[in-house]
This record gives sequence, structure tokens and C-alpha cells, in this order.
Amino acid sequence: MSITLPKLFLDSSDPAETAKARALLGHLDGQTTNPSLVAKNPTIQNLIQQGKKLTEQDVYDCYKDLVQEIRSIISGPISVEVFSTWETKAETMVQSAEKMQTWCNNVYIKFPTLPEGLKAAHTFVKNGGKVNMTLVFDQVQAAAVYSATMDATYTPFVSPFIGRWDDRGFNGLDVVQNIQKMYHSFSKRKKRTKNVEVLGASIRSMEHFYSCIFLGVDIVTVPLKIVEEWIENEHWMPDERYRIHTNGLKPLPYQQIPFFEDFTKYEIPKIEGSLLDEGLNKFITEWEKLISY
Repeated sequence: MSITLPKLFLDSSDPAETAKARALLGHLDGQTTNPSLVAKNPTIQNLIQQGKKLTEQDVYDCYKDLVQEIRSIISGPISVEVFSTWETKAETMVQSAEKMQTWCNNVYIKFPTLPEGLKAAHTFVKNGGKVNMTLVFDQVQAAAVYSATMDATYTPFVSPFIGRWDDRGFNGLDVVQNIQKMYHSFSKRKKRTKNVEVLGASIRSMEHFYSCIFLGVDIVTVPLKIVEEWIENEHWMPDERYRIHTNGLKPLPYQQIPFFEDFTKYEIPKIEGSLLDEGLNKFITEWEKLISY
């Protein structure tokens, strides 16, 4: 069993953290951002503390400036997220995505893995867009992503959220493993030019980090504190003897999900209080907190 380091992304919207992570590692493969991280950015927080009332355009301009500053530090993919609610239509998301992809080169648009987000991604990749499907919590969502991005020119990313499942007492690493197994079964049935790359997200601990490496994810995105701890651990890597600790968390069993050419056949319902609903509402709250009308 050969274990190699996946592509390593930083999960941050702060260019200062980008520079520090790159200096510590010598190289950074990419970066992921989202509304919550943008809200925490020191530049944005300083504007708020100064009493500046931010319009929606102000927030987008700040987001663009941050992304362009990050681009001046690293050359890899930078994921930026469109604002959306359960009610946002695919056409609106695509319009936002088309603007955001002009911010700099190699921008990956994060669409939420909702019915409308999947429609948006399906349209966007047909026109050469790059996508990172976010807020993924189960195999059904991941199956829909696989199908919706069949026509992608560039390799799509799918981001299962590990830590959010742990918060609910379930082993979030199972979602990663289940998606990988399902994608492997899909690839046997349907050849595609660009396979979907699994990006381990919502990494909360070194256990998450090392387990993602052990499971062979394509990409792992981590906050700066994980980078710093890994450096302190002298770049330790798991080997074939490594064992994932469940820490008393309940398992998430593998499901036999069929492959459908038509991604709309995968049902992703709006369930109040679900991890998907909770995750989307968190981003909405952070985004709207920044905007004063």
C-alpha cells in the first residue's frame, strides 16, 4: 500500500495566512475560501469596526481584492463561493460565477450541492467553468455531482464536510471513504474524461488530516493551525499500519447508490435542521451580517 501526500490547500480568506503557510511548507497547491472565512478577514473586520456600512458591492469588491492578493502569493486553484439560499435560481448563481471567475486565473467556483446549485454547475462546466461542489454531506449529493459534471472540461472537485458530521456524533471520515468507493464503482460503469477529485473539507484535527492522507483523498484543505501543527510534527506521514480512530463516533454505512445519467434523478430535499440546511444557513448568516441596507 503506497501512501502519498494529497494536494494541500489552505482553508482561509486571509492573504497573510497564505503567505505564512507557503513559507512554512515551501509550496501551497491551492486555497479554498467561503463567506464565513471572508467575514473573518482582518480587512473586513477593520472596516466594520470603523463603522463603515458595507453594501453588497463593497463585500464583493473586498472579496475580489482578497482573492487577487492570494493569487499574487500562490499559483494553484483558488475556490470562491457564490452567494445562494435555498431559493436562489441556477441562472442567478451562474451569473455570479461568470463574474467571479474573471477575478483571476484558475478560479474554481463553489456551488452549494442543492438542486439549483447542481443545475448551475451543470451549465457552468459546459462552458468551460471550473467547479468545487461544496456542502456535501452524503453519497446522494456526491452521486449527483458526478453526473452533473460529466461534461466538465476541467477536473471538478467535490468537498465532503468531515467535521460537521463529527459535531453530530457521527464519523465524518466515513463520508469521504463512502464517496471514494462509490466513485470507483461509477468509473467502472461510465468512462469519463475528467474524474471528480475528492477534497476533504471541514478538517478540525490532525486525526482528520492524517486519516484523509491514509484514505488517499485527492486534495485536503486545512486551516493554518493544522499546517503549523504538521510542521511541528516534522511532516509526519501515516503508513499502511495507520488506523483511523472512531473516537466513539457512530458509523455512517455505505449505501448502494445507482448511477443516473440525469443528475436531477437524485433527490436532495430541503430538510430543516439537516447538516445541509444548517451549513447553508451559516454561510447566509455570515454573508448577510456584512451587508447593511
